[in-house]
Amino acid sequence: MTNNIYSKEYKQVTEKLRSARLASGFTQETVAEKLGKPQSYVSKSEAGERRLDVTELKKFAELYKKDINYFVE
Repeated sequence: MTNNIYSKEYKQVTEKLRSARLASGFTQETVAEKLGKPQSYVSKSEAGERRLDVTELKKFAELYKKDINYFVE
């Protein structure tokens, strides 16, 4: 059984997550504050150390003003 958190596809999601944050001009601290989460939540999400579910990804997409499909295309 493989661990999908490290799949090529999931790595692309985390790269787009970081890219969208930077393009929005936010720091990890700012994003964490807006989401009501600790900074480590954002860091681990971007690094792929924490797997996001679809509702969490939707919150990031809304914050970054991106369609959720941006992250999975």
